Amino acid sequence: MKIIFFGTPEFVVPILSKLSKVHEIVAVVTQPPKPVGREQFKKYSSVDDWAHKRNIPIIFEFDKTFPEANLGVCAAYGKIVPETVINKFKFGILNIHPSLLPKYRGASPINEAIKNGDTECGVTIIKMDKEMDHGGVVTFFKEEILPDDTTVSLREKLFERSGDVLIQLIPAYVLGKVKPKEQNEKDATFTKVLTKEDGFIDFTVHQSPLTVHNFIRAMNPWPGAWTKLENQKRLKLLKAHLEEEKLILDEVQLEGKDPVSWKQFKEGYPKADFL
Repeated sequence: MKIIFFGTPEFVVPILSKLSKVHEIVAVVTQPPKPVGREQFKKYSSVDDWAHKRNIPIIFEFDKTFPEANLGVCAAYGKIVPETVINKFKFGILNIHPSLLPKYRGASPINEAIKNGDTECGVTIIKMDKEMDHGGVVTFFKEEILPDDTTVSLREKLFERSGDVLIQLIPAYVLGKVKPKEQNEKDATFTKVLTKEDGFIDFTVHQSPLTVHNFIRAMNPWPGAWTKLENQKRLKLLKAHLEEEKLILDEVQLEGKDPVSWKQFKEGYPKADFL
């Protein structure tokens, strides 16, 4: 099967690697390189790096010529794929979305699930259409959210497992043995693109230790949970745990400083007692 893969970040590379062992990846579509740092060096995506090492064509723009392919596979590409591109594929594009659709459509489903204290999440593979995370459900699987899971750890588990599920799915899907089922629009919920400000915790407003703990886990690694001290400096809350229903901070980072343990931080800022 000739496949074009749409994706960008490092955590989707396991899917791409597993697909390439069974199918022919004729091209990847990924985000273009971005200038970073003072020197503004170009930083290429992890999917770009993977394809470059294997001499696989890399596409940045939709107006470019696409190689012939039967199927598209999309995982965390980062942009809306136009309907004209979707229609290029005989079997359409299968989109891997890390939530149990129609719940948590949009950009930050894993963050939202952890923040809300969900104990279960999953991945839904849909046949992509022109609307965001709207297409028919081809298959899905569930995954337990562990008490110490962060967005990073849960995301890695979900996308690693997605590759295995996808490989098992494709043969039955292209033979028409698996039919997409419409989502129930009444149950649809949406998540947003997170900004740095979304990581702020206001400790002047009462929040339970469990709520704060879930929030810290959900905001790891981006945008990161943070609060403000009396001197208005930002303090990042990097790690925490619950102990007898009390929130215990493990690691924090004052803006402009290196990460330290909460004990070390308190030695330097003994009045910082906002919990």
